[in-house]
Amino acid sequence: MRLSILRFVVQAGEDGASAGEIQGHVDLPASTLSHHLKRLVDAGVMKSRGEGTFHYYSADYGALQALTSYLWEDCCKRGKGCC
Repeated sequence: MRLSILRFVVQAGEDGASAGEIQGHVDLPASTLSHHLKRLVDAGVMKSRGEGTFHYYSADYGALQALTSYLWEDCCKRGKGCC
């Protein structure tokens, strides 16, 4: 589920998506979605911002690039079959 949320937010671009837009995409109760969004923000792969009563979430592209670089460069080169 979190990967689906992250994919949607990445595709939304730098402005991100509102919690309501994300909820419409994943069809989860607001409380469940809030839990997943918090975990993604806490993991550092997404950012959140408030505008009035709305909350917007966007991908932290720098963190995602660092993560994918680690996976490709460190994990895959070790030949552990992770790639």
